[in-house]
Amino acid sequence: MTDALIDGYGRFRSEQWQYEKERWEALATGQKPRTMVIACSDSRVDPTTIFDASPGEMFVVRNIANLVPPFETGGGRHGVSAALEFAVTQIEVAEVMVMGHGACGGIAAAMTRVFENAAAGEGGFIAHWIDLLDDARDRIIAEHGHGPEAVRALELEGVKVSIANLRTFDCIREREAAGTLTLRGSYFAIADGVLWLLDEATGVFSPA
Repeated sequence: MTDALIDGYGRFRSEQWQYEKERWEALATGQKPRTMVIACSDSRVDPTTIFDASPGEMFVVRNIANLVPPFETGGGRHGVSAALEFAVTQIEVAEVMVMGHGACGGIAAAMTRVFENAAAGEGGFIAHWIDLLDDARDRIIAEHGHGPEAVRALELEGVKVSIANLRTFDCIREREAAGTLTLRGSYFAIADGVLWLLDEATGVFSPA
């Protein structure tokens, strides 16, 4: 893998970097992306690829199941919260998008609670992270059972949970109320390459 990474860097340095040399030089002085995207760490759903974004256009945070925890100040480190605070209050992005996706391993784990009884150090971090979806999971199972339809429903519901948690941050609520920040939900279906967008008024996702 190391050789593959270095080979990839060689192609980037000789092709893309040379082609966009002036852009990279300008970016060295600072960044001003318009959009923040909160996406899954899954290797198949790179936001810059899906949105055909150039360097400097998007501020991206990726984690298991594209989750945003609610605002809290005690205990542990808060990587997503720190990134949100930086993007919203320092870079002043105009848009925050949560992007879920199909075939999400984190969502599947939340459905089955496969990591719930794992020994400390062998899944404790994952279990404590995806328990952010416990309430949504229970609602989905009550309505859909445990089949593939339920997994897809939780993938979509997870986006809504993260958007709701975004609004527990004062800096986001204030800017959204002032009209300077927009929150958006989306879902990328890997198999067919279709991006679905959330209409918050109806709670329905529709193809872009």
